[in-house]
Amino acid sequence: MPSIDLNADLGEECGDDRALLQVVTTANVAAGAHAGGGEVLHRTVRDAAEAGVAVGVHPSYEDRADFGRTSRLQEHDAASLAALIRHQSFAVAAACAAHGIAITHIKPHGALYHDVAADDAAARVVVSAVADIAADLGHEVAVVGAPSSSISTACAYRDIPFWAEAFVDRAYLPSGTLAPRSEPGAVLHDADAVVEQALALAMDGSVTATDGSRVVVAADTLCLHGDTPGAVLLAVSVRTALEAHGLVIAHPTRP
Repeated sequence: MPSIDLNADLGEECGDDRALLQVVTTANVAAGAHAGGGEVLHRTVRDAAEAGVAVGVHPSYEDRADFGRTSRLQEHDAASLAALIRHQSFAVAAACAAHGIAITHIKPHGALYHDVAADDAAARVVVSAVADIAADLGHEVAVVGAPSSSISTACAYRDIPFWAEAFVDRAYLPSGTLAPRSEPGAVLHDADAVVEQALALAMDGSVTATDGSRVVVAADTLCLHGDTPGAVLLAVSVRTALEAHGLVIAHPTRP
């Protein structure tokens, strides 16, 4: 049967994480750069482990003031960008080890996510850092990111597992990229619209863009934002609809 993963960005202190962990199969846990960290990080990992949800790292630029949504790429050289990823990844990995699990993936957050989707050099640095982290931990670590992007190409070149991600609660431009949050309608709040987009992404690998055109967006995992108003009810509605249409909700594995 066809399957799809549901992921959520957690440990950000802005949603009902414990409730979402009853719905999703993958958690991307903040490590303190844009939100969370410390006791919040450990509590989130503990709750994910108890719920049987896979845990990954959600690294960001150091930017708690703007929740990691401002690009700081020009402030970094290759070494400092790699160090940023490593520091946050090992913080989450340590929390996972304390609860008897291991990280499965790394998904950049916010502006860093968009930077590595569009900037080849930044993508190569991040993927190289992930490869080094996996070697240090002694197990495979995947990357989650935008399909057909710089980081997906970098992963293919380095033979790093890559999980293409799509968003059920964000509007898409005709280019296949997300509509900026500053634009009206960029975040979807209507449950019917969110469910419709989730079904289209999971079953058809496509989405209706802001201009009404149909855009191909092939995804291995669908993101449910925990900070969206009514996020838990939206997540339950999405999972219920996907399962009703015959999809298995399951954590992705490398082909």
